[in-house]
Amino acid sequence: MVAERRLVYLCMAPEPNHDLERRLAPGHIRDFFSQLGPGLITGAADDDPSGIATYSVTGAAFGYGLLWTALFSFPLMTAVQLMCSRLGMVTGRGLAAVVRRRYPRWILWGACLLLIVANTINIAADLGGMAEATHMVTGVNALWCTPVWAGLIVVLLLKTSYRVIARVFKWLTLVLFAYVITAFLARPDWNQVLRATFVPNIHWSREYLAVLVGILGTSISPYLFFWQAAEEVEEEKADGRRTLASRQGATREELRRTRNDVAFGMFCSNVVMYFIILTTAATLHAHGITQISTARQASEALRPLAGPGAYWLFTLGLIGTGMLGVPVLAGSSAYAIGEAMSWSASLDKRPSLAPKFYGVLGAAMALGLALCYAGFDAVRMLFWSAVANGVLAPPLIVLVVLLTNDRGVMGEHVNPPLLRWLGWIAAAVMSAAAVAMFAAG
Repeated sequence: MVAERRLVYLCMAPEPNHDLERRLAPGHIRDFFSQLGPGLITGAADDDPSGIATYSVTGAAFGYGLLWTALFSFPLMTAVQLMCSRLGMVTGRGLAAVVRRRYPRWILWGACLLLIVANTINIAADLGGMAEATHMVTGVNALWCTPVWAGLIVVLLLKTSYRVIARVFKWLTLVLFAYVITAFLARPDWNQVLRATFVPNIHWSREYLAVLVGILGTSISPYLFFWQAAEEVEEEKADGRRTLASRQGATREELRRTRNDVAFGMFCSNVVMYFIILTTAATLHAHGITQISTARQASEALRPLAGPGAYWLFTLGLIGTGMLGVPVLAGSSAYAIGEAMSWSASLDKRPSLAPKFYGVLGAAMALGLALCYAGFDAVRMLFWSAVANGVLAPPLIVLVVLLTNDRGVMGEHVNPPLLRWLGWIAAAVMSAAAVAMFAAG
């Protein structure tokens, strides 16, 4: 009888949720982080010196007023980057290579031109920001520091690979999470913070709209579109899929993995964005500093946490993000031109095996370096490079949405409705913001 009751109990007992147990197991968490790749690197590179400066200018100028943009931009930037990721994974080609096969050459070279213009301005701004931060803590003239950083990045790319650089310098980007700690030490008005986070407060002024365009431009940047697709191809090559035929198509598991990778990378990027704006609002804006013209002023936001060491903390963050972001900027230009010309294009190849690719990369760095000596203020240049990205991005977003909605390109993996609509919304919002900025008096 006891045995029978035990049997009945076992039959009636609910099945254990093995899937939930597996997902919560430490091994599964380790697997999740081990599968993060291009999306996480893209998210880290997104918070480059231009982004740090733009968010700092935003918090100083408008206080908590633009915190809502972190929530608003997150689904849009995630959707655009996910479309680029899926494009590279499904087609086995980079963005420019797909455009070359699908559209007339004037569209291909128009897209490449938009990218190169945006990237040149951004490279110059990022190198200038790194040099200005170095000058702040060493006293060495920024004009001398700029070519040193440019030369160091080029040498590292020639002698090693971007993967090695990313493994080393991504740890410096963790310094940016100091803004999270500082935000709490600065004792902000949390009622105002919450209201500004969930209730948009939009002003019709050229300054406000320029900041809005800059935030969108540094979050949804043209260079990241080309980079994301190219890196998905590089990942597949690293997995042994050397031929185009072996790279084409994708499984549900691969698409799920890239969705998690991109979403997590964009989430981390936006957390940093949110807290830089919050910290500068609670420290600089709250004390009457509404205009930032130097790196030293921007670094003051970290003083509640680091005291006199705020300069060093700010410099480490700027250099770490610059060492991740500048190679991505130059690399995306090289990938675009290389794919457009059907060259061998890969940062994982030695320069002797891809000389034209590395030639374009060096030329992109040289153009950016030359622009550094045009006499622009470093912080203003960092900010206006983000605005330039915001103005130039919409046509490229439209191109990405059209390609990833095309069954001739994506087969059965065309965008689901939500992804498609988020892409169109991103293009429309950024276009409207840019037009409004130019129209505002």
